[in-house]
Amino acid sequence: MTEHQTVSPPFVVGVVGAGTMGVGVAQCAAEAGYEVVVVDADPRAVTSGPTRLRDGLRLTRMLRRRPPAASRPPAEERVSWAGRLEELRDARFVIECTRESIPVKESVFRDLDAVCAPDAVLATCTSAIPVSHLASCTKRPGLVIGTHFMNPAPLKDAVEVIRGPETEPGTVRRTRELLAAMGKKGIVVADAPGFVSNRVLMATVNDAAGVVQEGTADAASVDQIFQECFGHAMGPLRTADLIGLDTVVDSLHVLLECTGDARFEPCDLLVGLTAQGHLGRKTGRGFHVYPPGAARR
Repeated sequence: MTEHQTVSPPFVVGVVGAGTMGVGVAQCAAEAGYEVVVVDADPRAVTSGPTRLRDGLRLTRMLRRRPPAASRPPAEERVSWAGRLEELRDARFVIECTRESIPVKESVFRDLDAVCAPDAVLATCTSAIPVSHLASCTKRPGLVIGTHFMNPAPLKDAVEVIRGPETEPGTVRRTRELLAAMGKKGIVVADAPGFVSNRVLMATVNDAAGVVQEGTADAASVDQIFQECFGHAMGPLRTADLIGLDTVVDSLHVLLECTGDARFEPCDLLVGLTAQGHLGRKTGRGFHVYPPGAARR
């Protein structure tokens, strides 16, 4: 199977969490031809999920680089929505996309371990929590793996795959096959707080926010330097706005707890923006101001 060749999906994919990332991951799996069950305990998230999925599909169809697979039912018809983890009993691959909180994810993994089939892979889309920690909440550490999708998941070509110390080679293989069916490349790294991406990115975002807080430069100038001097497609503060400043602060707290490194103490500006509800693109304002509807673009 070539890297971007799709396969005939033989199993159900479960997604826990119907937020931005969960809906995006569900879209990726559904477009690859999988039957998908999305679970969220919040009835509002479940109710709004189908509309947000359709919005994501429309955007992806406008921007995709390759044509969608032919002769398949519409992707939205392959996604079902539920409020209880028990609905994932038939899933053979579950991707957890809940809030970046150690207690929340610990609880989800304990419950998934009890509900899901013994051979089901339990993957986490955590931004920073070590996979080994979540695997220890289950009786199947060999079947636990990290799948760190980036936002927006349907438009990103690669996924950071985190192999825990007890993750079995077969779990890595199954994960890479699923990602390949989605048209994505899995880049495998070892387990550590924040892995590669957020161990580096979160410290950079925090420092960039600190520069703005100290008055050295405004947010636009910080991002402009990274784009025009270093050739980055997006500066660190627009990247933070895209991720969501609440997620950034949560990830920094996890990194601080797991490493004890003071670099990850969220700066006052980040904490203040989050407390005011200025979370980035999804609220229309973060380090930058965005027009209505920007969160869907």
